Amino acid sequence: MNPSEAESPQPHKRRPRYQGKNPRKFEDKYKELNPALHPETVAKVRASGKTPAGQHVPIMVGEIMEALAPKPGERALDCTLGHGGHATELLKAVQPDGCLVGLDQDPIEIEKTEARLRELGFPETTFQARHINFAGMRRVLAELGWNEGADVILADLGVSSMQIDNPSRGFSFKHEGPLDMRMNPRRGQPASELLLKIGEDKLTELLAENSDEPRAGVLAKALAQRSFMSTTRLAKAVRMALPYSLEEEQKESTIRRVFQALRIAVNEEFSVLEAWLRDVPHCLAAGGRVAVLTFHSGEDRRVKKAFQTGLREGVYRDINEEVIRASGMEVRDNPRAAPAKLRWAVRAD
Repeated sequence: MNPSEAESPQPHKRRPRYQGKNPRKFEDKYKELNPALHPETVAKVRASGKTPAGQHVPIMVGEIMEALAPKPGERALDCTLGHGGHATELLKAVQPDGCLVGLDQDPIEIEKTEARLRELGFPETTFQARHINFAGMRRVLAELGWNEGADVILADLGVSSMQIDNPSRGFSFKHEGPLDMRMNPRRGQPASELLLKIGEDKLTELLAENSDEPRAGVLAKALAQRSFMSTTRLAKAVRMALPYSLEEEQKESTIRRVFQALRIAVNEEFSVLEAWLRDVPHCLAAGGRVAVLTFHSGEDRRVKKAFQTGLREGVYRDINEEVIRASGMEVRDNPRAAPAKLRWAVRAD
């Protein structure tokens, strides 16, 4: 053996880093993501008035069922299938011989929901899922041969809890994730690209229109044509653009409004909603009922105006003049129900 080799010290080995007791990844952190394995955790989270991570608690189920009044043998259309909470109740109500078609543009969630409803015992003849934006409702009905229209149509607008809670989708600033926000991550541009391209004046208009942001101009100056690749970086930039004296709760509300405005723009939610509202009368059978659940003023204004116009023109025979809100008990049990507003209309005979 070479003496120099014998005398050379052993290479230093780094001590394994302590990983800690608590998981770091979102998918490992929340037991609610596996409800079948941890039912006690799901029950505990719901009892505390929170929504279990990765799940969606359907809002105003009783009020929606009362407004839509689904009957056995009828045809129902859930335009925003989501987690399938409303669809499940509608499917039960139209049995026997009735059927429901669920639409959703999210390719990730629609597969999970279809599998979930199949496990509940709803076969292809009773329930179908279609991966499509709800603006394509009229085309779907034509393909189904529902020439007389659907008896019941439901649209639960906005973003689902599954999308909000998943950091990889980029809808929330609560967790680090890519600044995406697309309902269908296979189409369109993410929010990061939108901010990089948009001018200050256009962003000011976007923030004011999509979320009634009072500091739209100040925020647009700080965010327009800037690169933000993650949700937390954007949240930090919004926070830095706000007055130092602003209370933390007000800062958080501002960040939420910015994220809302960008999400609406990325998914073209207002133009899609307007197209859908124009098609609703052509997709409802005579005497058919439609209900829409909205979550902010921009959506509610459009639904209210469309239903009022339809009533004046004789397209609808009845609408609810006073908006319906979630009860205090429901809001306490599910805080995400607080901003929800329900409007309905009945097609003329």
